[in-house]
Amino acid sequence: MKKVLTIAGSDSSCGAGLQADIKTFCSLGVYGLSTVTSITSQNSTGVKDIYHVSPKLLKNQLITILNDIKIDAIKIGMIGSKENIMVLIEVLKDINIPIVLDTVFISSSGSKLLDDEAFEIFTKRLIPLATLITPNLLEAEKLTNQKIISLEEMKIAIKKIKAKNIFLKGGHLKGDASDLFYDNKHLTIFNSKRIIFEDIHGTGCVLSSAIATFLAKGYKMEIAIENAKKYITDAINSSIKIGDGMRYINHSGIKYEN
Repeated sequence: MKKVLTIAGSDSSCGAGLQADIKTFCSLGVYGLSTVTSITSQNSTGVKDIYHVSPKLLKNQLITILNDIKIDAIKIGMIGSKENIMVLIEVLKDINIPIVLDTVFISSSGSKLLDDEAFEIFTKRLIPLATLITPNLLEAEKLTNQKIISLEEMKIAIKKIKAKNIFLKGGHLKGDASDLFYDNKHLTIFNSKRIIFEDIHGTGCVLSSAIATFLAKGYKMEIAIENAKKYITDAINSSIKIGDGMRYINHSGIKYEN
């Protein structure tokens, strides 16, 4: 059985973070493991509190798993601190398996989740270790120092991002959804009809963990992305209201078939 490790924050409402990743792994038929970077207090209306684990604890979690279990792919979500970014660089620098980095350094409201020093280390030292990064438009704007409000601007921006492979999510654009994939040679456009729903919690986490799962299963990059996009479409269609705020993905209702 393939095994996928998520390195991410804990979401107490289980809609995003490592809990959403584990649900996705199980839904797609792989064994999911986790290391916790941060603990949050949150519900469907937002994050109320956050605590980053110590670098020592994060390192011990990673080493303990990697010394015992053969991991087939890694998904990285929210890291939280400069010190914990350095831990990931140290532990993962010589690992030769797919690493999908969900570039979580800006909140959905546009607030910075990493200070300037941590962001520089993230971009210059962690991103180069990743097999694939999956920025949304806000994150791509930060990475490229340019505004992105159209598909043409997405095409320009993605070629400015320094990474092995980039999957740029265009969900914040108006009209039908267009995502881009760039491997530093070829640009691929993924078009899909937009699903009209109010805000749904955790879609970025689920998408990146689905890509990591398909890479662990041996799919080529573009096929892994294409399959993950089909999966997230079904996931969005499964979403339900569980509280007063955002909708949540109901993994038990996803109709995607492996």
